[in-house]
Amino acid sequence: MAVAVTGRRPKRRLSPAFILILPSIIFMLALFAWPMVSGVAQAVWSPDGFTMAYVDRMLADPSFWQAVRNTLLLVVVLLPLQFALALVMALLLQARPKGTGFYFYLWAIPLAVSDLAAGLVWLSIFTDRGYLNSLLDAFGVGPVSWLSFENYGSMFFAIVLAELWRATSLVMVIVVSGSQGIPKDYDEAANVFGATYLQRLRHVWLPLLKPSLQVALILRTILAFQTFAVAQALTGQDFQVLVGETYRWYTALQNPHVASALALVVMVVSMVAAVLYLRLLREETGSGNR
Repeated sequence: MAVAVTGRRPKRRLSPAFILILPSIIFMLALFAWPMVSGVAQAVWSPDGFTMAYVDRMLADPSFWQAVRNTLLLVVVLLPLQFALALVMALLLQARPKGTGFYFYLWAIPLAVSDLAAGLVWLSIFTDRGYLNSLLDAFGVGPVSWLSFENYGSMFFAIVLAELWRATSLVMVIVVSGSQGIPKDYDEAANVFGATYLQRLRHVWLPLLKPSLQVALILRTILAFQTFAVAQALTGQDFQVLVGETYRWYTALQNPHVASALALVVMVVSMVAAVLYLRLLREETGSGNR
């Protein structure tokens, strides 16, 4: 007896895995992909079509290049200092002195402080009638205008110090969490074979901490390019940074197109830095395993 064959194909059911990640996909598209596409379009699109006029106007602004210089200088100075301090903190905690838990929570406190609040705290220290000048006055030293636009060095120093206090704890927590996964047998074996502390640090700890350091490096570089609230609270517009210029074009100058172009610069530079870190660290790891 012949069986009639219909041309209908069986319905495909969505896999459970796809159903589980579907909310995350919608979330990423709604909060990241669509705003990014809209920002790029706003930077290079006008009612007449594609244009580079907004980018040209951004590049013609002298404040843009000043902001680029200041932002790059902050990144170059901050990252080595933060990683050196975070590594020292992690090694001290790894040695487990008395009060280890207290030290960890004390160093992690800045994680709970917002950027703007941290800037206001340090403003109370460096302002003309702040705590630092009050202390200097007690020793007979005249007040110093630490945050004056005429004193670029002291203004930069204040921002660096505030950012060190605010953001080093993030690197420290990442490094400490990475060090928890390092087997103690490796360090003990190196110690048995006569390796010094610096040799164990270079050949045992740092190679095993490389994944954690890579994550911290990418995250801190991206956040360093986005430095704004601390510099704004301490210096206002006297110390231009890229995100600060974005805010100025959007609010004070009422030009969202140039503001989008500046935001696009920050995004591209951050993405390029992240890709370079991934490639360089991956190449170093691969060459070390050969």
